[in-house]
Amino acid sequence: MPNNKFSQLLKNRILILDGAMGTEIQKLNFKEEDFRGELFKNYNKELKGNNDILVLTQPEVIKNIHKAYLNAGADIIETNSFNATSVSMSDYGLEDYVTEINRAAVRIAKEAAKEFSTIDKPRFVAGSVGPTNKSCSISPDVNNPAARAITYDELFNAYYEQIEVLIEEGVDIILLETGFDTLNLKCAIDVVETIFKEKGIELPLMVSATIADNAGRTLSGQTLEAFAASSSHAPITSVGINSSFGAKELL
Repeated sequence: MPNNKFSQLLKNRILILDGAMGTEIQKLNFKEEDFRGELFKNYNKELKGNNDILVLTQPEVIKNIHKAYLNAGADIIETNSFNATSVSMSDYGLEDYVTEINRAAVRIAKEAAKEFSTIDKPRFVAGSVGPTNKSCSISPDVNNPAARAITYDELFNAYYEQIEVLIEEGVDIILLETGFDTLNLKCAIDVVETIFKEKGIELPLMVSATIADNAGRTLSGQTLEAFAASSSHAPITSVGINSSFGAKELL
């Protein structure tokens, strides 16, 4: 773990991560025109549900969600960039906006964090990197177990494009979250370590998995123990679970 203010604080107290962004956006009951804004007013595809694009079309809304979590006491807020890779944005034909989305997501989160930071309670921004909507280890074709929707190299390049921007824009932490396929996660870790080496830097790295059923396995079939073992080679600051169990089941 890098020797910085974040890691020093972790030695002395628990730091609180913010909550979900998606459900807060859902509460707003946005319509298609809200997602489009002026920027995509005449776009030829439906954009409703593309939460990441809101950093461009509704930046104040995203900032207010960040501020609500900070006001509630969060030490760490996540950028609104969960699906901001070319892989996920291809569903909307917005691959060319990936860099712009990630830049805006970091800027908005940093502005909110700066507003709430004090000497006694500094606030941190975690660059959110989701698992994408493709799997490196699960076949999309029940009749062909060897089939894959994406290759490791394709996923690596997509993650690189996103994570490089998050780091360049100044996130404090990289958060690889909601991993349903550990090979996807390992690919993202590979990218993080590659960029760290290229740039001669190191940031705290947080990872989380999501569990598919009550058996406590990921969608790709791994137990939590196997998930942890599979990623333990990396310089990980924290390992968590999200979008899965309640507190009782989590324990």
